[in-house]
Amino acid sequence: MKYLVTSALPYANAPLHLGHVLEIVQTDVWVRNKNLSNEEALYFCASDTHGTPIMLKAKEMNVSPEELISDIHEQHHQTFKSFNVKLANFHSTHSEENKHLTAEIFKNALENNYIHKREISQLYDESEQIFLADRFVKGTCPACGAKEQYGDACEKCGSTYDALELVNPTSVLSNTTPVVKESEHYFFKLNELHAYLKKNVEKISKQNPIKAKLDEWLNEDLKDWDVSRDEPYFGFNVPGEESKYIYVWMDAPVGYLSSIQNWANQNDIEYADLMNQDNVKLVHFIGKDIVYFHLLFWPAMLKTYGINTLDEVFVHGFLTIEGNKMSKSKGNFILADKALTYANPDYYRYYLCSKLNTDISDIDFSVSDFVQKINSDLIGKFINIGSRTQNFLVKLNNSKIAPGNITKSLEFKKDYDEIINLIDRKEYSKALKNIMNIADKINAYVSSEEPWNKAKNGEEDKCIVICSEALNVFKDLTILLQSFTPSIADKIFSLLNASDLTYDDLGIDNLNEVQKFKPFIARLEKNDFDGILD
Repeated sequence: MKYLVTSALPYANAPLHLGHVLEIVQTDVWVRNKNLSNEEALYFCASDTHGTPIMLKAKEMNVSPEELISDIHEQHHQTFKSFNVKLANFHSTHSEENKHLTAEIFKNALENNYIHKREISQLYDESEQIFLADRFVKGTCPACGAKEQYGDACEKCGSTYDALELVNPTSVLSNTTPVVKESEHYFFKLNELHAYLKKNVEKISKQNPIKAKLDEWLNEDLKDWDVSRDEPYFGFNVPGEESKYIYVWMDAPVGYLSSIQNWANQNDIEYADLMNQDNVKLVHFIGKDIVYFHLLFWPAMLKTYGINTLDEVFVHGFLTIEGNKMSKSKGNFILADKALTYANPDYYRYYLCSKLNTDISDIDFSVSDFVQKINSDLIGKFINIGSRTQNFLVKLNNSKIAPGNITKSLEFKKDYDEIINLIDRKEYSKALKNIMNIADKINAYVSSEEPWNKAKNGEEDKCIVICSEALNVFKDLTILLQSFTPSIADKIFSLLNASDLTYDDLGIDNLNEVQKFKPFIARLEKNDFDGILD
């Protein structure tokens, strides 16, 4: 089986924050786990580059949209690397591959009568001479009367509505009252694929809360989806049109495919053949705010285009900071790159994954909990195994591991298999808890056997056996943790004179000579995180 895996494409108008990192790391861990199991999995991503916000941000900065997205693309790519993410390819939706694929999908749907045209009424800002997207108009909620609500939904009562229903609408761009203007738009007939979606889409989601939401949506008729926008707009033209553009939410998911195609071209692989293989599976990791796009619109688009490789869309909750919604204006926001000035990237990877499971509840990042978790688990439990045993072998046994001492490793073999299974099922918090439970048991074993006293009392052979047993498990735990903490794992493997270890090396007597253990990661102090919040 070959897995082509993606996370949601980050929007190219701002740096990444810790919420992005959660999803990126969640994806990377799953891909690494597959590879360690000798299954082929590749992680693809790209910059999401089109739409009105990009156009307006570029105008504000007095640069072209192309300049803006190019700069942000490089920033995002570097942030992925800084968090030790192993990408097969990081591309852009503003690319020739994406332009071609999007046009093909659009024209194919149009020719097969899945797309039609009709006149609509929209709010128009005469001052800025632009049709207003829902996010660029505010007014009073028609349902509850709450003021300062956006043009698609009320944050106070949860009602959804058309922007034209807002009471006293105001343009966010010019603070003027918009007028109603007519325009011809292209619509995707989503309900034409209702039966297909009802039959097939729930197979793509394995999570009960998402299945329930899909049932709720699919028990009713599905509305036509407006897939075009009027000029001015930064994006791809509708095929055959000069002043109409394809809506960003249609070309953005195609970015998954164009990133794969770009990689295939670079590696002399035939893209069309790749996407039509029965053993190829497309897997997406996304946040719960974009479920409708990925579990209704996107499968419908793929169906009209004849791609049947979509295997799963996995959904996670939002990241909160100190128990509250992330908000830059309220000083409750952590930029990804800034976070790295305070702690090792693997620390964030470990902590976020220690909270991730198949639930879609929100996940909280708390500085005090972060400090406690890293100090307790990674340093107090895991690293402690090597730091308290390794140097005895250097001193007493010429750095050699005594062969045949894998009794403890074999005791935990079933636990290892369960941990791998949990990671594959995306139950990361349970997997890490089980790893630390084994670390606790090995530390208890070392404490009860007291190898330091054995060495003092002339029982050096017993000391060597105890430490060899412990280090073989330490090696195994490092293998299991390397999806979560790849850079830390690499440093430990170096100290153990081991490399390229996979799950096949678990419980195997394959350590020979170790180096002197040297501390390479430090404990955290809460005071050191003053100023991390924006």
